[in-house]
Amino acid sequence: MPPRLQPPAPASRHGVRPSVVVVTPGGGSCLLDFFVARFAAVPAAVWQARFQAGDITYDSGERARTTDPATAGRRLYYYRTVPDEALIPFTEEVLWQDAHLLVADKPHFLPVVPSGKHLRETLLVRLQERLGLPELSPIHRIDKDTAGLVLFSVRAVDRNAYQALFRQRQVGKVYECIAPWNPALPWPMRRESGIGPAAHFMQQAEVGETQDGGAGGVNAITEIAPLEVHGNLARYALRPLTGQRHQLRVHMNALGLPLLFDGIYPTLTPEGANDYSRPLQLLARSLEFIDPLTGQNRHFESRRNLLPLAEIDQKKHQIAL
Repeated sequence: MPPRLQPPAPASRHGVRPSVVVVTPGGGSCLLDFFVARFAAVPAAVWQARFQAGDITYDSGERARTTDPATAGRRLYYYRTVPDEALIPFTEEVLWQDAHLLVADKPHFLPVVPSGKHLRETLLVRLQERLGLPELSPIHRIDKDTAGLVLFSVRAVDRNAYQALFRQRQVGKVYECIAPWNPALPWPMRRESGIGPAAHFMQQAEVGETQDGGAGGVNAITEIAPLEVHGNLARYALRPLTGQRHQLRVHMNALGLPLLFDGIYPTLTPEGANDYSRPLQLLARSLEFIDPLTGQNRHFESRRNLLPLAEIDQKKHQIAL
């Protein structure tokens, strides 16, 4: 029997794709009851307003109503909203765009994709809406706290070819960061370790380490070299050869060199405590690879810069080893 094809989702609205939910058995006698029970954190009045506005539909595109029966197995689409979503006052830049690939230069504080309290104020949705590219999707991601290069696939059909480059470690990546300086460490160095979940879900930690990189559960490798030194601070080039979550931040913190203005390592600050005057000093500086669709060599450089070392008040920020 051939696989059952899912009907296409409704179109994006203002660059935001709809979410999908399937009615489960025992979900209530009507759709309003089901949504209120399924999403307990959202008040019933909010769901009523969404139904009235036509923001909840069936596969067919037909508008769903609060009194429709909650028939198990029915698929519905709804448009998620974030009340009072805060404007992120920094602008992205498009460095390259062709029929297959888009390269954006992301500012600090802007998430790449919708998550949690961020929906429209994300790099993906901004670009989809501004450029009219509904199929645009990220090929890889960087943290919202990190600035710099992000690659996007313009067409959904091309995405896997580009993602395969990252899976097969065929992308040359260079980051820059600012962190304390320790002349006693053996520069340049290659940090190899195992990285896994820490006690808090927001953090990662080193869980194992070897010197030869051949055993011991190593899943994270970073080459680190100083580029510039000023007092107790240095600007470093970081070349991640693997792609573990928070890899660069974890490796630098494990060396006793936490990144300047890092709100996660070594100390976790309250969620949402963004200080726009203190952006994390981490930048995705460059990306290089052979384009799998054209065979051309691609090299992209961010136009952004970290803070000048000489202008950082080291006494004010208590930076010392």
